Amino acid sequence: MGRDIDHLHHVGHVVSDMKEGLELYRRLGFRLSPPAYPMLSPREGEPPRPFGAANTHANFRRNFVELVSCVRDDDPGGIPSDAKLVPIQAPPEHLPRLTEAIRSTVARIAACLARFQGLHILAFKTPDADAAAARLSAEGIRHGGVSAVRRPVDTARGPRVEALRFIELDSAPEDAGPGRAPEGRLAIAENPPAELLEAQLHMDHPNGAVDLVDAVLCVARAALPEVERRYATYLGRAARADGPARVFDLDGARVTLVADGDLEAILPGERAPALPAFVAYTVAVRDASAARKLLEGNGFPLRASASGDLFVPAASAFGVAILFRQAEGVKAG
Repeated sequence: MGRDIDHLHHVGHVVSDMKEGLELYRRLGFRLSPPAYPMLSPREGEPPRPFGAANTHANFRRNFVELVSCVRDDDPGGIPSDAKLVPIQAPPEHLPRLTEAIRSTVARIAACLARFQGLHILAFKTPDADAAAARLSAEGIRHGGVSAVRRPVDTARGPRVEALRFIELDSAPEDAGPGRAPEGRLAIAENPPAELLEAQLHMDHPNGAVDLVDAVLCVARAALPEVERRYATYLGRAARADGPARVFDLDGARVTLVADGDLEAILPGERAPALPAFVAYTVAVRDASAARKLLEGNGFPLRASASGDLFVPAASAFGVAILFRQAEGVKAG
């Protein structure tokens, strides 16, 4: 198998209210960029209004955590005061198709929230999307080919727009056949150039977070062998045993699979909101003791994982357990 997947690109936390999500993440000690709200004229000649899905990022040097929410027509006051309004312009003949594509995205997010508020997106990082797509095709994994979107990036030299090349792995909860991912949206993405990532703003997190290093997927025990096989194909490597869990090691990161009956053994007190489900993610921090002090000071209940990592329970973090791990090679305190 090839090794064209080298790290985690991002996870996506879907929340029902962006203002509340921002408040949660700021209390957790993350510094987020202003949330982006697309603006679109619903019909030709009408003024643009917020429409579709809004998102923001907690950026690290080589990946990020995304916070996602739907724009609610019934709550025009729900847009945060620091929101970045992004007008989307299109020729009149393209407007119906663009509007339908945005509505499709909103429907997917709404479907996620209908299952549970929490983690629904996992993207892996690759240095070569074309090579990854070719390998996946050869191994029988259905995907949408290599696509590109333009993503705004705030840097010390001002905002820039960079092309993000990615592969969408099909997802449909009603169909768990080859290439389908009932646990949520899966993708493989290339990062922009390293010099651009280094120049990003909003990376000085008060909790000391520097990297996204783990995502935990909980599945029914009977489904675990098939899910492990599927992820082995996605990632181009075999899993190893780590207690009751199965772990795929990446370059300084990992993806953890665990059966529902074993989840509490690795994350005491946790229960999956549905099966299958992404139930937790881990960030590496410069100083775990300082992160603990910040979290305790902000009133979060804290637990310890089986591996000794500090974590905020899902019940206190809108449906996802968030772990804080001492960064390797960084002396705490």
